[in-house]
Amino acid sequence: MSFLSIITYTGIFVFALTGAFKARAHKMDVFGGLVVAFATAYGGGTLRDLLIGIRPVNWINDRFALMLVISGAIVSFLLKNNENRFKRTIFFTDAIGLGMFTAAGIEVALRYGVNDMYALIMGVITATFGGLIADIFCNQVPNLFKKGELYATVCAIGGGVYLLLKNTNLDNDIALAICIILVVALRIYSKRKRLTLPEI
Repeated sequence: MSFLSIITYTGIFVFALTGAFKARAHKMDVFGGLVVAFATAYGGGTLRDLLIGIRPVNWINDRFALMLVISGAIVSFLLKNNENRFKRTIFFTDAIGLGMFTAAGIEVALRYGVNDMYALIMGVITATFGGLIADIFCNQVPNLFKKGELYATVCAIGGGVYLLLKNTNLDNDIALAICIILVVALRIYSKRKRLTLPEI
C-alpha cells in the first residue's frame, strides 16, 4: 500500500470519527451517526472527483473505505464521554483529518493533471467540504464560515508549502508528511492563540 493510500484511508477513518462524534453530540441515533460519518469522510473527496472528472468517484466499490467509516461510527458510539471532552475530541480528530485530506487531495489532483494552483484548491475542498456538509446536517454553522476560525486557511498554507517542497529534491512522502503536520499544528495553534483573519 502506498503512502498516499495510507494517508487517504487514515483520513477517512479519522473524519468518520469526527462526523460520528458530531452526530452523537447532537443526540442522533446510530443511523444518523452513520450518515454524518459518511458525509464527513466522503463529502470533500467526492466533490473533488466530480470537479476534475474522476469516474467513478473515490469511494465507489471501495469496501475497505466503507468498513473504515462504519468502524469509526461504531467506535465513537461505544466510547463514553462528557460534552466538554466531546468538543475537544471533535476538534483534534477534525484537525488531523484536515491535514490528511489536504495532502491527499492535492496529490490526487496533481496525478490527474491539474495544475498547482487548482490542485491546491482541490486539496482545500477535499479537506473542508465533508465537514461543511456534516455541520449542515447537524444544523450548526460550519467551521469553514465561523468568525475567528482559521480553517481553510491552514489547509491552504500547508498545501502551499507541500507544492513548494515538490519542486525540491525532498522525497515526496516526506513532503506529504510535512504538509499534514503543518496543517494540524497550525490549526491547533491558531485555535489556542485565537488567530483570525481580518473582517471584510
